[in-house]
Amino acid sequence: MTLNRKFFLGFIRIHILHHASQEEIYGVQMMDELEKHGYDISPGTMYPILHSLENEGYLKSRKENVRGKIRRYYKITSKGKKILIQSRQKAAELTREVMN
Repeated sequence: MTLNRKFFLGFIRIHILHHASQEEIYGVQMMDELEKHGYDISPGTMYPILHSLENEGYLKSRKENVRGKIRRYYKITSKGKKILIQSRQKAAELTREVMN
């Protein structure tokens, strides 16, 4: 794994938590959203991230049948909200330091 990839995976996780705090999300939707921000995320990267965020207690999911296919929707948990707040604070601090 390259250094850039390691950094960007952290940003991606924060991005996912942010969007899951706004509304329910699903994998393809987040891949499209992240692509708008310059991230090229494959399903082989996206779904393991979503599953790990759920396994870590930051997201919870529900399944829904959408046109004959099962889609998993994710929503942020209270634990996820806490880590998102902390991440925002750290990102703001880092941005101030790096940009000055």
